[in-house]
Amino acid sequence: LGKIQVKHVCAVCLDGSPPAYHFDKGSGEGVNSWIVFLEGGGWCSDVSSCLERKDTRLGSSKQMDMQSGFNGILNNQQDYNPDFYNWNRIKIRYCDGSSFTGDVEEVDPTNNLHFRGARIFEAVIKHLLAKGMENAENAILSGCSAGGLAAILNCDRFKSFLPNGARVKCVPDAGYFINVPDVSGTKHIENFYNGVVETHGSAKYLSKSCTSKYGAGLCFFPQYVAQDIATPIFVVNAAYDSWQIRNILIPSMADPHGSWKNCKENISNCTPDELDAVQGFREDFIKALSGVQNSPSKGMFIDSCYIHCQTGMQELWFNPDAPQLANTTIAKAVGDWFYERKPFQHIDCAFPCNPTCGKPVLNVKAHPEI
Repeated sequence: LGKIQVKHVCAVCLDGSPPAYHFDKGSGEGVNSWIVFLEGGGWCSDVSSCLERKDTRLGSSKQMDMQSGFNGILNNQQDYNPDFYNWNRIKIRYCDGSSFTGDVEEVDPTNNLHFRGARIFEAVIKHLLAKGMENAENAILSGCSAGGLAAILNCDRFKSFLPNGARVKCVPDAGYFINVPDVSGTKHIENFYNGVVETHGSAKYLSKSCTSKYGAGLCFFPQYVAQDIATPIFVVNAAYDSWQIRNILIPSMADPHGSWKNCKENISNCTPDELDAVQGFREDFIKALSGVQNSPSKGMFIDSCYIHCQTGMQELWFNPDAPQLANTTIAKAVGDWFYERKPFQHIDCAFPCNPTCGKPVLNVKAHPEI
């Protein structure tokens, strides 16, 4: 675990501790190629929820493990990660609660919370440039969940730091959170994201073309900014994203009696009426992808698995049993698109049509409720 002291911009975690990352050095032909992977873990939308994170690994580098497993797109074995195994691979730890967008100068002495996510992103990238990324020939910004959203929101910003001649692209995983009301009709996620953006002062780091048309809170949603992203981007996401169905479509507050419990655990258990609502979510998700679908530089792998985050899990990224679309694994699709061997834009048929999905289980602790 590398921690960086960056006093000049005060790029710090929620508790004021320095930002941190894990690094596995590239070799051979991959020595000038870089993957920067942004860790996920939800968001905090007000002082009280940020205080709950402040003394955990999601708010303080003091609470982080010194080592981290690198699997999937970060694996260093050619058999498990054919296109990127010998690249420089970095995992930036997530300790700001704003998908690396926050920037508030003032610190309230009563709670000592620091909202500096955008500064963390910039400070770590500049640190990596000095460690050799300034010579990058290839670079990918990726991430899962809140880190996948960060890869979308920071995609063009990432490219701006890299050499002009480098091939730079973004591969967000399970970060395409959509703006839909929950099953009770409440705008739960929209209200929540408004709180995140306001608390963290995120507006200045969101798409200007978006914020000039909408409120800043809406510009935290990929569907409103995707069409404006100039850097090539490849969206990896489940159309039935299990975290989104559990927390956006059917959050606890919309299901106080737990009647959706069995359906939320596994959509194979949904009643016909419940499955109608879930299928409606998929339709809304596909509509929200319109900003990605109409560009040859953009790619997507939208499967029908009930899962959240796939690029960092070996069995989902590249394995004999990994999910496939058009007879292609996620690893192959991303590699073909990145190296421009073949474009890839595929949306799976509706559940339960894809036999390669298997039964992956969501790690609830890794992806907390909001």
